[in-house]
Amino acid sequence: MVGKIGKQAVVIGAGMAGLAAAGALADHFERVIVLERDRLPDQAVPRPGTPQARHLHVLLPGGQRALTDLFPHFERDLINAGSALLRVPRELRVEIPGLGPLPSRDFGWFFYCASRPLIERLTRRQVERLTNVTMRGGCRVLEITATSDGAMVTGVSYETADGWQETLAADLVVDASGRGAPTLALLRSFDQPVPDEIIIGVDLHYTTTSFVIPLDAPTDWRGIASHPHAPERSRGGYMLPIEGNRWVLTLTGQLGERPPAEPDGFMDYARRLETQTIYNAIKHAERLGGFERYGYPASVWRRFDRLSAFPRGLLPIGDSICRFNPIYGQGMSVAAQEARLLKQLLKGRATKPDPLAGLALAFFSESLPLVEAPWNMSAVPDLVYPETRGERPPDFESRLQYNGALIRAAMRDPAVHRLMAEVQQLLKPPSALQDPAVDRLIQLELSQMAAE
Repeated sequence: MVGKIGKQAVVIGAGMAGLAAAGALADHFERVIVLERDRLPDQAVPRPGTPQARHLHVLLPGGQRALTDLFPHFERDLINAGSALLRVPRELRVEIPGLGPLPSRDFGWFFYCASRPLIERLTRRQVERLTNVTMRGGCRVLEITATSDGAMVTGVSYETADGWQETLAADLVVDASGRGAPTLALLRSFDQPVPDEIIIGVDLHYTTTSFVIPLDAPTDWRGIASHPHAPERSRGGYMLPIEGNRWVLTLTGQLGERPPAEPDGFMDYARRLETQTIYNAIKHAERLGGFERYGYPASVWRRFDRLSAFPRGLLPIGDSICRFNPIYGQGMSVAAQEARLLKQLLKGRATKPDPLAGLALAFFSESLPLVEAPWNMSAVPDLVYPETRGERPPDFESRLQYNGALIRAAMRDPAVHRLMAEVQQLLKPPSALQDPAVDRLIQLELSQMAAE
């Protein structure tokens, strides 16, 4: 078993987090088995386990790079499959209420814009090329098994669609199930501490449809984010090009504001966004198909990083740790970065006498910045609405003012704009904004805001 640290690893879930995790594990285990409750389609089509798949999805550049590190042909396959390359931020119009659109500047990055089913199918194809990885669709996980004291995981018990049950032995089980139910059930069954949860009740609703991109589409932008005028209004609109010469448009609302799912109401909702940019682009465009609705009650961050002990051979990842508000497009990218970190940790521990001892606690500690930064970027704007459920941090008002000053500074200064974008796209940590020159500009904006 030269170069391997275990005989078999099992991944629960074949969504983006599970697929990325399988790619991270392949070099370090003789066999990797991915169990997925859904039957896995051969084509790029939605499946029941991803009810939000028909809605707008974004792979941020930080997530794209992580997936390319795990799967070297990932970006090539996206291009070959017809994904739309969107130069960011030059071709992405970001409308800020009260300030107008952010300047159209070219920082040399691209969004590879594609539907969620296509992104997932291409990632699954990358995993299928790994000769020691097996994916089993139609398998419902029953429980994670462990030793009698619950200190060490031993495998996974599952049931097939025809009722046949099996228990797979595993040196490592990665819980990419989304809600983390198998991990929480195991901890509770042995009376072990479960992680604290930070919950932000956003009561988000969104409605999505698609359009044929018309010949007379705007030439000064190819994608658009029309942000709501919070806290007075929560209506937002987000539209990107995807494969097949289509625009995917998602209209959002929070705290009782629900975008309609019928033609006249949907168009009227678009017309009454903060600007009519989206409405003017789609009012004569050909709509494709119907409308899809989705409700997202709350963002949840399970603080596994605060636990002092954890079963050996078990590791939650992706949404099992943190479910982000989907408006910000962070979930897939953070999961990919976590998987890349997992691969790095396994490589660094390969020569240790017991490579899996303490792996989970090390992962929770080192993945904390990967989760904390995007969480803070979404939590502060979400908590602007007084009705949003969740505890405001003590410095909440100063954070709001800082964010406002940062955006104003970015409007004026290309260097600040670039740094802000690098942080938002998960390419750099928020500490990058502590550059003295940037801080001086932000402090200047804060002073001007206070004087207004």
